Amino acid sequence: MKKYDVAVVGATGAVGQAMIKILEQRQFPVGNVHLLASSRSAGSTLKFAGKDIVIEDLAEFDFSKVQIGLFSAGGDISAEFAPKAAAAGCIVIDNTSHFRMDKDIPLVVPEVNPEAIADYKNRGIIANPNCSTIQMLVALAPIHAAVGIERINVATYQAVSGTGAPAIEELKAQSKAILEGEETEAKVYPKQIAFNVLPHIDVFQENGYTKEEMKMVLETKKILGDEAVLVNPTCVRVPVIYGHSEALHIETKKPLTPAEATAILAKAPGVKVLDEQKDGGYATPAIESEGDDYTWVSRIRQDISHPRGLNLWCVSDNVRKGAALNSIQIAEYLINHYL
Repeated sequence: MKKYDVAVVGATGAVGQAMIKILEQRQFPVGNVHLLASSRSAGSTLKFAGKDIVIEDLAEFDFSKVQIGLFSAGGDISAEFAPKAAAAGCIVIDNTSHFRMDKDIPLVVPEVNPEAIADYKNRGIIANPNCSTIQMLVALAPIHAAVGIERINVATYQAVSGTGAPAIEELKAQSKAILEGEETEAKVYPKQIAFNVLPHIDVFQENGYTKEEMKMVLETKKILGDEAVLVNPTCVRVPVIYGHSEALHIETKKPLTPAEATAILAKAPGVKVLDEQKDGGYATPAIESEGDDYTWVSRIRQDISHPRGLNLWCVSDNVRKGAALNSIQIAEYLINHYL
């Protein structure tokens, strides 16, 4: 099997470390792997395939040495280094929001629009969508393909790992303080996150929605290739460490029964249906999705307020499928069909 030299940019972060593990778990045909981070981390090591790999300084790395670059080090880093990497002949798969809405850069969920990967030739960059958009479209694209979706109402319940390691530590510290009757301190989030929910993810926009919410609107249209689909999101941060959840309320173009939707989803790539109408007969982030590669769908039922309405519940690991795994699935499709 042909092997490919790979660079992981942001290797010391949560998503970067997940990328390293998934490359190994899925036996991606890696020749040489280069783990890149800032100069602060350079010289330290991380494990890959049982070996200690020395972390290299991103600023000094020659991207002509690799064919694929997995980027997850923040939008500013991608803005600076992704074009340089592409110019050196490295195909960049970028996990930040920086390039997602550029018309000439493909935005890809492999289960939904893998054909868009072909457009990597435009600029040598492929964008990975927002974590919440990814799991929503893994669940909804099969229904959209079958009967069409006119409108999506979505409320998200997003884990703190989506913000990063400091947010995980803040949740743990606040939880401990509350249980011990002490005062809490909020640094990462504007209000206490432990035993609380915050209807606020990313910065507020002029229309009153947050940037996270508008990502879901705009990315959905681009990935589905359907400017007519309407998306009405509310994104909420909840005191869960790993795994985003979403309550989805959709209006289809043609009537679809819950049984028909279940049959469609049971065959859909990347989906697992757990929908038993009994105690515990549904998926949750901490039990089913954490550490898992699938988007789990539950609570599939008729919307009693709309003749063509369906309600669904979906959960997925935001660090794996919502970021690292999706990037590596793109890379797998890329090498299998285009390289």
